Amino acid sequence: MQKLMHEEFMQRSKKTVRMPMVMRRLRDPDINPCLPESDASIRCMNENNYDKERCSIYFLKYKNCRRFWHSVMIQRRRNGVNPPMPTAAERDEILGAMGKMPY
Repeated sequence: MQKLMHEEFMQRSKKTVRMPMVMRRLRDPDINPCLPESDASIRCMNENNYDKERCSIYFLKYKNCRRFWHSVMIQRRRNGVNPPMPTAAERDEILGAMGKMPY
């Protein structure tokens, strides 16, 4: 009986590490269309000892990505399309139809 109570206490006292909701949303490829660009810029900063000048090309790619998908989202919202941000699969189709990366 006491061993069972001890095991139950240990189960409750173990903390599960969960990402905050904001972080989960940022890491979700259906919500964040620029996840690869974001990861590349963070990786560059880590590899270059946080020298922003060396990573400016990655920042520019991320910024252009955000601009492009923001304009797509605005247009979809104006046209009454839901959800305003295309899912990851829809974005792949859009980029495939364009033939090249617009950013």
